Amino acid sequence: MDIKKELELYINSYLYPEPMAFASCATFEPRKAKTGLFKENVCFDACANTSVEEFIKDNKDDNLFQTLLYRFIDRTNKKDSDIYNKVNMDRRLFSKLRNLEYHPSKETVILLGLALELNEDEIEDFLKSASYSLPKNNKYDLIIRFCFINKIYDVFKVNNLLDDYGFKTLN
Repeated sequence: MDIKKELELYINSYLYPEPMAFASCATFEPRKAKTGLFKENVCFDACANTSVEEFIKDNKDDNLFQTLLYRFIDRTNKKDSDIYNKVNMDRRLFSKLRNLEYHPSKETVILLGLALELNEDEIEDFLKSASYSLPKNNKYDLIIRFCFINKIYDVFKVNNLLDDYGFKTLN
């Protein structure tokens, strides 16, 4: 099947899903992170006796993004320059990512995910480590998710799909 037809089917099946019934916080169980770095069953319960400061202290991971980035790079057995050059990322931008105070943009995280050839679960965890996500409620994010599911890691192909739907391209 043509990749554009597959993408259209994917978007149509996820963009307008059946309404979900939401459970109360006490019964909510988030999906398990494949990388094993996220705490599980973290849910703010209004009835909990935990203070906000304690909650933040217990759940804050200062360098989770950097940890995941270098774990994924090490797995590829490639140099840092191979990764950032693959997606035409500036060397200075990549060096900023080493700084724990620097917060990458969602586009930067997606580009790195493409360069690292992450799967769907890994890109979700990588985005989550930088406080982003790929929700299934808009076409742009569905196109990006579709590319990771279908192992479309070439930025030019991803940009062509984004452009076909009238979205801003990456890079």
